[in-house]
Amino acid sequence: MPRRIAFQGELGAYSHQACVEARPEHEPLPCPTFEDAIEAVRSGAADLGMIAVENSTYGRVADVHSLLPKSGLHIIDEAFVRVHVNLLGLPGATLAQVREAHGHPVILPQCASFLRANGITGVTRSDNARAAREVAEAADPALAALASELAAEIYGLDVLARHIEDHDNNTTRFLVMSAEADHSRRGDHGMITSFVFEVRNIPAALYKAMGGFATNGINMTKLESYMVGGSFTATQFYADIEGHPDDRGVALALEELAYFTTMIEILGVYPADPRRD
Repeated sequence: MPRRIAFQGELGAYSHQACVEARPEHEPLPCPTFEDAIEAVRSGAADLGMIAVENSTYGRVADVHSLLPKSGLHIIDEAFVRVHVNLLGLPGATLAQVREAHGHPVILPQCASFLRANGITGVTRSDNARAAREVAEAADPALAALASELAAEIYGLDVLARHIEDHDNNTTRFLVMSAEADHSRRGDHGMITSFVFEVRNIPAALYKAMGGFATNGINMTKLESYMVGGSFTATQFYADIEGHPDDRGVALALEELAYFTTMIEILGVYPADPRRD
């Protein structure tokens, strides 16, 4: 049985592109939702999961960070994928014929300037690859999809306009998830440790909890908060730091963090993607 990697979306989605680039030896397994992709790994239907967590233009992917601690999975790698937005239309169609461009709500603002300049109305769809499939099925030259060149190949569409995103550094970060943890040192660009924690209910707890990272020279590249269970008083924090838990500075910082928290959970220890810089 071939090794599989699950992702949210349809074939041709940017998550599919991430799977092809980062794990070409795995068979991509499309899933309707992030929860379905996670469950595919938990159940053994897939060996790995490719989960989008943030985009350099749009920001973090809603709800994903709150899903990770409950998933029972471990981060074993990260992948940065350059997102090129393309206008895909029927074979033989021209840009002048296009009146509507269909795409995910995240991707529409990323090419707003192009759409406005060409008098094209953006139409929201649940998935970019699905938009490409629906445009192919509709057989209307006035309709186009905002998607990857991979989607164009899969659904037999022409690229009417290439790389139309407003920002030339548009990049999405993905996390590779596994049922088994791997804390071994690997890669040539250092290690990243991801974890979640809840602070104790004492004054300036977060400020004090962060002190250990500063005093031990540990670079924290991400710190985000989100509510737990819909409560305004129960808040978890998600953090990424540079380094391995066995590094002396990281160990001391985590030890100090533990004093000011009620919970710490390591989500993954993995090599930094060279494109992180």
